[in-house]
Amino acid sequence: MKSAWLLSVVTLGLLSACGDNPQPSAEQKNAVAPEELVVAGTWISEAAGGVMVDPQTSGLTQVNGKLYTISDGSAKDFQRRRLHQIDPASATLAPRPDAMNMASRVRRSCFSQYLADEPDLEALVADPDEPGVFYTVTEDATRTGALSDRCQQRYEATGSTDYPTLLVRIQQHTDGSATMTHVRPLQFPLEYAVGDFPNDGIEGMALGQNRTLYIALERDNIGNPRIFSVNLDATFWDSSEFAVVTEPELAVPSFEGGRHPINGLEYYQPAGATSGFLLAAARNDNELWIIDAAGQRPTQKIAMQFTAPGGDSENCAAQEIMDNASIEGLAVIDSTLWMINDPWKVNYMKNLQCEASKARYEAMAPLLFSTPLQADWFK
Repeated sequence: MKSAWLLSVVTLGLLSACGDNPQPSAEQKNAVAPEELVVAGTWISEAAGGVMVDPQTSGLTQVNGKLYTISDGSAKDFQRRRLHQIDPASATLAPRPDAMNMASRVRRSCFSQYLADEPDLEALVADPDEPGVFYTVTEDATRTGALSDRCQQRYEATGSTDYPTLLVRIQQHTDGSATMTHVRPLQFPLEYAVGDFPNDGIEGMALGQNRTLYIALERDNIGNPRIFSVNLDATFWDSSEFAVVTEPELAVPSFEGGRHPINGLEYYQPAGATSGFLLAAARNDNELWIIDAAGQRPTQKIAMQFTAPGGDSENCAAQEIMDNASIEGLAVIDSTLWMINDPWKVNYMKNLQCEASKARYEAMAPLLFSTPLQADWFK
């Protein structure tokens, strides 16, 4: 495996807080706190060569040692509505499949126009019990037309946004293409006070014990992240009515102010354990949260810093600390945690330190990161 994949812990000082140096030096930009875990990334490459261009990757899951991600609604058109398969050993994509089709029951649903146009697909989970089956969820639907009067009346009691949050079942075919086979809207009980935030909705999902699907909300009415759940039992997809979420008793961090969304979620059960943990990507905080799914242990916060290859020039550092990585997907393969970022368009160019990398940042190219799971995270 390339040296760029290696994990290193850098023990340099914190950046100066003084205001007399508005343009930090390269050494300052690459300085991190000694308690931060530094994780090196690799640019994701297309099968035919070159970096992956503006996919706005959201969510990460694994099947048979391969990673899969999905693009949200702000990606380039040729990236949307596709399952992107990545070889983690090389960070290389499989050939790009055709856009997803829709099964007849989805085409006949109230949500067919939205799902066929520019659906804002967020998060991705593979079903370990059904080969080739994935689940995704929608977030921002403000760019689509309103529901018909009949559909609006039927699905107006969302408990959150005007346009319902949609849980979508996907079946992948042997050629890599896929079909949206089922869709079901989610309903949030009013007492949960989720609020109406179309672009701050569900961005993380994980499938745990007893087919519990955990869904992570970026923020609620008072600005805190939340984790809800539904049970994907044998009859879940038989209905097209609202699926009502519940809220498990988890130690999800809360805050007095600021923005602290959960943007990625994964379920991990250590060998020999009777229950597992939710690994949550706190994008704005550059932290990994270790949340006990049994609700018995306090949440651990692992401070992380992410680096990107500095470029092909001898004047560039091998790895440079990123100003803004924006992790939005997590997946575990064996004892390794893999992470993928969603290039945040208004902030991504802040990462540029070496001109040799300029074209990659301008292309909004994502990176793949990895780090070994550490036993003391789960104690």
